[in-house]
Amino acid sequence: MSKRLAIQRQRAENRGRRAEWLAALSLQVKGYQILARRARLPVGEIDLIAKRGKTVAFVEVKYRATLDQALIAVTDRNWQRIAGAAASWMARRPDLASCGWRYDIIAAAPYKWPNHQPDYWRP
Repeated sequence: MSKRLAIQRQRAENRGRRAEWLAALSLQVKGYQILARRARLPVGEIDLIAKRGKTVAFVEVKYRATLDQALIAVTDRNWQRIAGAAASWMARRPDLASCGWRYDIIAAAPYKWPNHQPDYWRP
């Protein structure tokens, strides 16, 4: 890998981490409790797992040049992977068995407050 490509990847990684941090903050402002960040499971990774009331939200965070681009950046295949990871995570948390769960997206873009779309995708 070229040095330039490595630098570009590192910058993208840093932007993504900042977007996830800001997304978590925006959820906390709305009253959500962050249960996990970058949850890695055998079937995939979930950016944020948050809970408010009796609902657990599995949140995909996407950073793009515009909020609209971020909202359409997650493919159905990505959501299927996230759904598998969510099921695996919930199976390990019997204390949350009485909670409902859903799949949210948070779109992030330069100089914009994150756009949270609850219940964005359904299997």
